[in-house]
Amino acid sequence: MTNTMQAAMVEAFGQPLVIRQWDIPTPGPGQILVKTEACGVCHTDLHAMRGDWPLKPALPFIPGHEGIGLVVALGEGVTSVKEGERVGVPWLYSACGHCEHCLAAWETVCGEAQFGGYTKNGGFAEYILADPNYVAHIPAGLSAVEAAPIICAGVTTYKGIKETGARPGEWIAISGVGGLGHLAVQYAIAMGLRVCAVDIDDGKLAHATRLGAEAVVNAKKADPAEAVRLATDGGAHGVLITAPSLIAFQQGVAMTRKRGTCVLVGLPPGEFPTPLFDVVANCITIRGSFVGTRQDMAEALAFAASGKVKADIELQPLSAINTVFERLEKGDVPSRVVIDFSHAAG
Repeated sequence: MTNTMQAAMVEAFGQPLVIRQWDIPTPGPGQILVKTEACGVCHTDLHAMRGDWPLKPALPFIPGHEGIGLVVALGEGVTSVKEGERVGVPWLYSACGHCEHCLAAWETVCGEAQFGGYTKNGGFAEYILADPNYVAHIPAGLSAVEAAPIICAGVTTYKGIKETGARPGEWIAISGVGGLGHLAVQYAIAMGLRVCAVDIDDGKLAHATRLGAEAVVNAKKADPAEAVRLATDGGAHGVLITAPSLIAFQQGVAMTRKRGTCVLVGLPPGEFPTPLFDVVANCITIRGSFVGTRQDMAEALAFAASGKVKADIELQPLSAINTVFERLEKGDVPSRVVIDFSHAAG
């Protein structure tokens, strides 16, 4: 094994990633080294590269938080994974394990949480250091490429659907049928929910119909809230907003049935006005949901391993990462892009 690896790095916010030869890290005590097989590309990587959010990563850093690979080296004291095991290095890179949130199995909001591809170097590299207590364990029968989108887009939408509290037979409106939303449609159907999909792209809505959505609404062609209320006979019991659009957030609250729950997982920068009278008078819950816990991760992967949920995947080499980012910025990515490390980056 050579001592260097290829890695795509952010060296300045808002600038294209730079592909460098970088030293392969050595796992210290309590760490593992993962040889990357595949890494999904997420809208969050774009936010990270631009420095969009209040807490910015320290430069330079390697993005990517859907990295899947084989454990090739164990640091001292590691017993929870073995060499040769396939794991995922997700957005929740690690947490403290002892605060009130961690003790309640809500490690996603731990104040000391570290984030893969953000505060810790991530999967746009041939090797990743990881915390063995927080990696995703990839079920047998699920390939690295298939698993990559599940450990972020999959677990985020699955947890978001759970957080709506919608019960089997009830309606869920899924706003945005892109990389997250097309998985959300599949999870919701597998969980027994009736799906109304909302987007501004007829192609994505046709895809949602093929996946089993009972109703679709083009938000550009009609008042989406009114159309959803009509389709669902009074509004959706649960609404999941995956679109990184402030307009979608406003519309989502208006689509929610009385006593329903609108869950926000998209992360556009900015704020959105909340119609207080409607929220109070209709007893609507607005709830944020952030990725998912390790238990949510295991459940989300189990749905995928059983064939109930499958991401639409486009493979690209690491060398194409800046082109992929440009397309993501324009909304020109109909599915999930996964960086394939099984072929050398050109």
